[in-house]
Amino acid sequence: VHFHGNAGSLLHQFNAVTPLVKEGFAVFMFDYSGFGFSEGRPTRKNVLKDGNAALDYVLTNFSPAKKIVLYGQSLGGHLAGVVGAQRQNDIDALVIEGAFSSHKKVAQAFAGGFGKAFTKEMYSAKDSIAHYNKPLLVIHSTEDEVIPFEMGKEIFNKANQPKEFLEVKECHICAPNYYTQEIADRIKTM
Repeated sequence: VHFHGNAGSLLHQFNAVTPLVKEGFAVFMFDYSGFGFSEGRPTRKNVLKDGNAALDYVLTNFSPAKKIVLYGQSLGGHLAGVVGAQRQNDIDALVIEGAFSSHKKVAQAFAGGFGKAFTKEMYSAKDSIAHYNKPLLVIHSTEDEVIPFEMGKEIFNKANQPKEFLEVKECHICAPNYYTQEIADRIKTM
């Protein structure tokens, strides 16, 4: 289940999953409320509901014999970490790429202390991941100019075993295009 980032919609994000489809993975994509052609407002509360609804849809409509992996990128990585921790009995593994660790931290990264002071923390990947106990792969680029590399390390450091960290180069959430085989192999191993 692919949780896309903040920029665009699933129409803009399909290139992110195409390499994984070519590696044999079946990928379910969805849009959040207010993104693409989806109705509603893109609030944090609605985005969390949307992530859970997407997982419910997959669980209801696809073979239970399939392994379910949440793969989240950027905003979607943050969200996948939260949904994965809440719903770990329903999934087999979790991949978080280029995610921010909390709303307060990303607000601080973009707007300094002012942004952090005025941002309410409804939920966070770094707090949620401490309750997740299934296989986890965290991917983050040292060249990420959108989400600081340290946030990926923070999520990883808060996580329980079994976990792996894949340090990559290249742009924000570009890893599937440059590290396709390595990511596919690690997901299959998980």
